Amino acid sequence: MAHRIAVVVLDHFAPLDLGVPGQVFWAAESAAGEKLYEVVTCSPGRAPVRCSAGYTVLPDHDLDVLDTADTVLVPGIHAGRALLNGTINDTLAAALQGRPRVMSICTGAYVLAAAGLLDGRPATTHWRDADHFRRLFPKVRLDPDVLFVDDGDVLTSAGVAAGLDLCFHVVRRDHGSEVANRAARRCVMPPWREGGQAQYIERPLPPSTDTGTAATRDWMLANLDAPLDLAALAEHANMSVRTFTRRFREETGLSPARWLIRQRVERARHLLETTDLPVDQVARRAGFGTAVSLRQHLHSAVGVSPLAYRHTFRRPVG
Repeated sequence: MAHRIAVVVLDHFAPLDLGVPGQVFWAAESAAGEKLYEVVTCSPGRAPVRCSAGYTVLPDHDLDVLDTADTVLVPGIHAGRALLNGTINDTLAAALQGRPRVMSICTGAYVLAAAGLLDGRPATTHWRDADHFRRLFPKVRLDPDVLFVDDGDVLTSAGVAAGLDLCFHVVRRDHGSEVANRAARRCVMPPWREGGQAQYIERPLPPSTDTGTAATRDWMLANLDAPLDLAALAEHANMSVRTFTRRFREETGLSPARWLIRQRVERARHLLETTDLPVDQVARRAGFGTAVSLRQHLHSAVGVSPLAYRHTFRRPVG
């Protein structure tokens, strides 16, 4: 049975925040094409709700549908207008309590906090609202510098498009990286966004071209487990080291060394997610040589050890 996600739509909702879960979770399918999620919308009393863009939507359900939901998600709202005093309707607050998993996008975190769901927990919201949020909800451990926070059964994201990062993360957590990557491709989105902090995010390759360093990048990917120094890369590309380095950075935004480490980390993550290979073999196949080197680079990239990463994302057989 598909995992049911109930989206609670409130007045002054952000229109993109409402569209994101319907698109991302609708796109998540098994290898056989089976839909893995069902997304339904609701509002208090099934009342029409107006968004910040000047139009009104009519959700299909009232809050009773939350009783059948596996996950409840609250899109962002314009908090200055809707939650000036940090409180919400008692009926809505009670309806949000005791759910298996609750999520918010952007300022939807105000609703979760007003319902008491974030007290003592780490959370995030739009950076612009951080000071206001802290004044209203001092018990929340707010971190406005990250794209999203996964605290198990309560997840929050930063502003607007960070909701995409959170939803793809949830798909990946529920069903693994292959399902999340397929959903991202269907949405014409990479399943990541650079955020300047350690996140469980994908960093897919830039699109290949017929010129420049693309052929050498393909060669690097085919030989990640081999020693690859800058001189050898430049020779493969038929360029001087200086020209190769400049062209490579122009095309990828990274130096060859940083790009190579990033791809080796991605290879290691894939092997940790999809195989039972010992960590030292994963390290060798990814080009890190030793488990110690892999551990250092993986921890730098995503903040956890190889075994902890495998425990989080390895899908059990069957």
